[in-house]
Parts: sequence; C-alpha cells; structure tokens
Amino acid sequence: MRRTLGTALVGVGLVVTVGTALGSTGGGSAVPGGFPVDRFLTHWWVFPASVAFSTVALASGVSGALFFSPFFMLGVGLTPSQAIGAGLMTEVFGMGNGLRSYVKQQVVDFRTAKWLLAGAVPAVIVGAFAAHFVDPRILKGIFGVGLVGLGAFLVYYDPPEECVPGECEGEYLNEKNSGRGTTTIEAADGETFTYDTCWRPPGVALSTVGAFVTGLISAGLPEIVTTQLIVRCRIPPRVAVATSVFVLAIAAGAGALVHALTATPVWYVVAWSIPGVVIGGTVGTRVGKYVPSDLMEVGLGVVFGLVGLLILVTEFVIA
Repeated sequence: MRRTLGTALVGVGLVVTVGTALGSTGGGSAVPGGFPVDRFLTHWWVFPASVAFSTVALASGVSGALFFSPFFMLGVGLTPSQAIGAGLMTEVFGMGNGLRSYVKQQVVDFRTAKWLLAGAVPAVIVGAFAAHFVDPRILKGIFGVGLVGLGAFLVYYDPPEECVPGECEGEYLNEKNSGRGTTTIEAADGETFTYDTCWRPPGVALSTVGAFVTGLISAGLPEIVTTQLIVRCRIPPRVAVATSVFVLAIAAGAGALVHALTATPVWYVVAWSIPGVVIGGTVGTRVGKYVPSDLMEVGLGVVFGLVGLLILVTEFVIA
C-alpha cells in the first residue's frame, strides 16, 4: 500500500511538472510556466472519484474511459474534446498494472495483436484528430449514442470470460477460421493454450472501427476486440482479454498523444486522475475476483445507458 501511495504521489509530481512546462488554459493563480495552481487545488475531488472509478472498472473488466469521459464532461465541465483526451490519457496510466501483469504472465498473443494494431493505430489517430474538429454539440450526440450502445452491449452480451469460443460464428466463418494452422501460447505458470489461427481481415476491420470510435469518444475498442477474439476467433478468454488489453494500451497511447498535441491538455484534472487510477487499479485487480462479473456488467450497462440518455436529453431536448 505504501508503494502504491508513493507511486501515486510521484505521478502527481510528474504531471504537475509537465503541466508547468507546457502550460494550460484557464484562469486562476499560476506558476511562471502557466500551470493554474488555484484550479488544480479546487479539483482535488477528482482524485477520490478516480480511485473509485478505476477500482470498479478493473474489478468488472470494462474500459475505464467509459467512466472518465462522461465524468469529465458532466462532472468537471470540460468540453467534449477535452474530456475525451483526458479520459484516454487517464486510461493509459490506469491500465498499466493490468498490461504489465499480462505481459509477465506471457499470455498475450503478439502475432494476433500485431495485425489488430495495423488497423487500430491509424484509426485511433484519425478519430482523435476528428474529435477536435467536429462541432461540440455533434460530438456530444455521438458520445451519448455511443454510451447507450455500449451500455446495451454490456447488458446483452455475456462477460468475455464466460463466452464460449466460436459460438455464433456461422458456417462461413467456421470455414474461414479453419485450416490456417495453429497458434500456441505458453503461459509463465505452465498453462498452454493451442487454438486455430484466426482469419485476420475481419479482425483488422473490427479493430479499425473500434479504434476510430475510441479516438472519437474514448471507448469501444476493448469491448469490440475482446468479444470478436473469443466469439469469432475461438481464442481462450484469458489470452483474448490479455491481447485486447495490449492492443488497447498501444492504441489509447497513440490517441492520447494526438489529443495532447492537438490541444492543450487539462493538466489540472489529469494531475489528480492519473494517481487516482494507479491506486484504484491496484485495488480493483485484487477485489475483482470477489465480484460477480455478470451482475457487475449488467449494472454498469444500465448506468452507462442512462448517462448516455442524460447527455442526449440535456443537449438536444432541454437545450
């Protein structure tokens, strides 16, 4: 716990230092480099909220950006492009523990990940650029519809860990996914996974679509990639989830970098959210095994759907 807290405090210091060097928008007292100290201090409550969101996200296995982008938009009052950029940046740091663990366990299918990233990285960059040029009202509408869709996805589909590899793939996909050799993953704990090598083009197409949506509204890629790897590619859930996290980490990093270069990052917010997800991620990975994943994902799906409807109603009905 002390190490986690120390890492979080170092994270605050690093982000504040970077913010001081790069500057930021907004008023309030500022140090010579332009970092708004007053605004930073008044947003202290982002830290405990980030701990809570990250804990729930890691415990339930859903994308943390599903929490942070609407929170930054509705709770903190950021513009849609600012909220999406801050959500991606926060998510990159938040998934660090999980990514490191999966790589250490040697359960990432790097051959499949390479193909998925070929479509995901360019698409997330395009989506991140587009987020800064789309009218904020339209972007809010896309974000609201996206949240409703992702909420329905979480309610309708079983958790990835409970999916039956290869179910509902149909005769055509069954034929295409067969006869392409096998892939073997040997985990560090001695467990071995052997499965048919998947037909690549549909996976690349789906990851491209998911990454574009992620760059645009900060969520969508992990849900699409994990499900298609299990349902279509018949990859064991443990390997599929690890591969999806690896792909998301790189793609989200590229998207966050574009958001950071396209507009001035809201450092006074992410300086609190980043250390918050470091702590929350550590707690979430430990409590996740005690949480019924099916119940958690259904509940979160309902919450995300309601938040999406709230965004749509406040933007297009009440306004």
